[in-house]
Amino acid sequence: MTTPRKQRSPPAPQPSTTPPPRGSLPPRPCSAPSPFSYHFPLPAVATQREAEIRKDVQTYYGQVLRKSADLQTNACVTAAGPVPRHIREALKNVHEEVSLRYYGCGLVIPECLENCWILDLGSGSGRDCYALSQLVGEKGHVTGIDMTEGQVEVAKKYMNYHMEKYGFRAPNVTFIYGYIEKLGEAGIKNESYDIVISNCVINLVPDKQRVLQEVYRVLKHGGELYFSDVYASLELPEEIRTHKILWGECLGGALYWKDLAILAQNVGFCPPRLVTANLITVQNKELESVIGDCRFVSATFRLFKLPMTGPTERCQVTYNGGITGHEKGLVFDANFTFKKGETVEVDEETAAILKNSRFAQDFLIRPIGEKLPTRGGCTALQAKDIITDPFQLAEESDHMKSRCPPDAAGGCCDTKKCCKNYN
Repeated sequence: MTTPRKQRSPPAPQPSTTPPPRGSLPPRPCSAPSPFSYHFPLPAVATQREAEIRKDVQTYYGQVLRKSADLQTNACVTAAGPVPRHIREALKNVHEEVSLRYYGCGLVIPECLENCWILDLGSGSGRDCYALSQLVGEKGHVTGIDMTEGQVEVAKKYMNYHMEKYGFRAPNVTFIYGYIEKLGEAGIKNESYDIVISNCVINLVPDKQRVLQEVYRVLKHGGELYFSDVYASLELPEEIRTHKILWGECLGGALYWKDLAILAQNVGFCPPRLVTANLITVQNKELESVIGDCRFVSATFRLFKLPMTGPTERCQVTYNGGITGHEKGLVFDANFTFKKGETVEVDEETAAILKNSRFAQDFLIRPIGEKLPTRGGCTALQAKDIITDPFQLAEESDHMKSRCPPDAAGGCCDTKKCCKNYN
């Protein structure tokens, strides 16, 4: 029997100041100082080019696209992999029109959601928001923000429908028209959310560092940005970056995947944790000729905002199986899977995340050297096994899928990694 989760109270209003840049903060326990010398300037106002891109994207998603079948690549409809049963049930309850207007490149519903306050960047028609509103419960809250008025109108249209279907006495979801790089202007306060999600939207914003700065500002300490997006295998040439359709299809604004770590650590986040990745295919001859040798992948990452504490150490952790839908095991990311009752050795960064985030109550955490009662012994992840490259993970995933028999229940294993689904 698991202990009920603590209720999270509504966030108190905070002044809308932006946190200082990474360089002015003391080193965080989850990471060493960034080895990169890149600097991404934050413009005071949007450039003319940014304004043009914003208008083009609004037109593409508000007028050109009427349903997901209108997309010309699979970038915004890439399968997210196995979906836990409780999430599948939540998605079934979402109204048909809301689901038809969904354009996402992954599944952005993380674990451990009861009573959480969640912000959805680029919420579109509200599909993920309505699924999440069921999972956080009446004492949690979900806010969706989108810059396309037509999409926001669709989301608001079905608010009463969903609240009645869930049996909630009052709405626990809010939809706002606004820009994800200007959350303060939309009235979103400092440290007001436990989790921020985004599904294939950050690539549509030219100034990605500003988005991450705003997310960092509105997250509580210990909070998480859990997001799927499109990444490129190289720095995009001008021809791709100025192509209107490729921008609308989430490719023209894709970040070179290695730059994500630079941006995240400049802002103050821990290094990105890769969760899933899928290769993107472009089945349009004209677009293929523009793209050339560049490859694209949709990938889900976790970014944590940890409090500034003292040094951390490698630890042994044991998962107690208390997270809804993940009672047998928790697939935390591409590198760590925690089976219930099994003790796992983790690095300093992972230990700091588990200690200081909403996952703390679901793990027994001890410094290495202390003996722990365990059913399955202790396993350690070797440094050579760590995967940070989404293209590598996508290729390995495709290889494992090709080896799985059609009737495989829950997945298959090879000699290196296990793709077993614990949900």
